[in-house]
Amino acid sequence: MGLNLSFNEPIETVAMSTLRPFPSRFRRRATEPTVESLNDRLGALTRERQELRLTGAGSVALERNRVAITRAQWELSYALIERYLPKVAAATAQSAA
Repeated sequence: MGLNLSFNEPIETVAMSTLRPFPSRFRRRATEPTVESLNDRLGALTRERQELRLTGAGSVALERNRVAITRAQWELSYALIERYLPKVAAATAQSAA
């Protein structure tokens, strides 16, 4: 006896968007830093985290640093996308023409 999946009704159907809204804490700033400055900031935050761990910092300081690292990584990824994606899209459009 096999499964007869063709008669199963969907439990729920909901229209979904491909992009979900970002919380305000993850929106890019009005003055967008460069990829290089974000990379430098990420390095500084990582070194700060290592120092916090070596000195036995408390959980609050470590959490603040973790959140700052996360934000810097998020901003860096979007800065890289903004830097390189338009070039890829333009090159694809030109090769298709």
